[in-house]
Amino acid sequence: MSFDYDLFVIGAGSGGVRAARIAAGYGAKVAIAEEYRVGGTCVIRGCVPKKLFVYASRFADDFADAAGFGWTVEGKHFDWTTLIANKDKEIARLEAAYAANLNRAGVEILRTRAEIEGPNAVRLIGEDRVVTAGRILVATGGRPEIDRTLPGIEHTITSNEVFHLERLPRRIVIGGGGYIAVEFACVFARLGVDTTLVYRRQEQILRGFDKDIRTHLSAEIEKAGVRIVLGQKFTNVEKTADGLKVLLSGGETVAADQVMLAIGRSPATGGLGLDKAGVALNARGAVIVDAYSQTSVPSIYAVGDVTDRVNLTPVAIREGHAFADTVFGGKPVSVDYELIPTAVFSTPEVGTVGASEDDVAATGRAYDVYRASFRPMRMTLAGRDERMLMKILVDAATDRVLGVHVVGPDAAEMVQLVAIAMRMGATKADFDATMALHPSAAEELVTMRTPTERVAARV
Repeated sequence: MSFDYDLFVIGAGSGGVRAARIAAGYGAKVAIAEEYRVGGTCVIRGCVPKKLFVYASRFADDFADAAGFGWTVEGKHFDWTTLIANKDKEIARLEAAYAANLNRAGVEILRTRAEIEGPNAVRLIGEDRVVTAGRILVATGGRPEIDRTLPGIEHTITSNEVFHLERLPRRIVIGGGGYIAVEFACVFARLGVDTTLVYRRQEQILRGFDKDIRTHLSAEIEKAGVRIVLGQKFTNVEKTADGLKVLLSGGETVAADQVMLAIGRSPATGGLGLDKAGVALNARGAVIVDAYSQTSVPSIYAVGDVTDRVNLTPVAIREGHAFADTVFGGKPVSVDYELIPTAVFSTPEVGTVGASEDDVAATGRAYDVYRASFRPMRMTLAGRDERMLMKILVDAATDRVLGVHVVGPDAAEMVQLVAIAMRMGATKADFDATMALHPSAAEELVTMRTPTERVAARV
């Protein structure tokens, strides 16, 4: 049977773009449809602009620390509109680069919403026509969750809108306790905004991370000015003459100029026509796929956050590449989801790879904990009370390193490199045999010799 395309990709985010380019490199005729902007959440309104905001916020510490090192900084001033304008220029540059790479690979870019009409058919909504493809790849990512039952929900923003605020608010209340909520709380607090973080769970922020990481980071960001309210949620958001008023479930009222919801993200599968083709979804609305990203319909595949496997940009890229290798390159490749390094770009930063202590404890095995908390060298002359945390979890029987967790400056950079060693099966003896690089914070990872704690195996 003849088709218009060998591959039609819905969604030009990180996973979809990589799949399209690699498939085209194998000689496939490929089209990719995007209803918003090429680059997807990460590039356009996610991790890239977020990291630019993080950099901007950290200059507050740089200026404050400079005095301890003999510098006099006078007349410093932050201008929000300049940051937004420069961020927009960079995002536009990246979007153009993504489009150029697709064009060079021979991929046709269709700037329209696309919806599935059948196992091999896609309707282009903006052009009101149907095209056919031998394979369809769904790579539409996720979207911010919104509690539509919340009175006053229309007065809130999400991570989509936060990058386009016309002015820096004086006061902000953020709902959530995950990556996005914590990162933006740190950004706004360091930009001088009165910041309150409200997390509905009674437990600490960053659920799923190692317990020591969560406790340490919580204490550090509170010292930096983030007020954390646990075990409560928003019950009402009301517009007032002075801005907004947030009523919490505990009865407290918090005044704000902006209220941001960062309570999670959901797979963006609504209205795609997946039901017409018979594609199976799970209870969260995510596309169900096998190890090779194939759905219940043999001609339709899905990668990235829309599958709700591991929702990280590099994972989506790897899944897209593996899909193209498998389907168009004749080299079956499944993605390995073990030992994925990840970071939270809070201030201080979190970098982690491998198992948390709760994960290790749940296995019942004996393990050793190596833990160090110290004041980074820069903080001594700066006179700032910020401490770093490093933690290594080791299998007591095999000496293999099971998890490494870092909170502090450049934590993400350290953990990316540690992940290589861990994938190669590094043991604690390998860490111990590695010469320290002095003076550096990272040297602590290879100089912790005595376990802080030994946990016996559970029978």
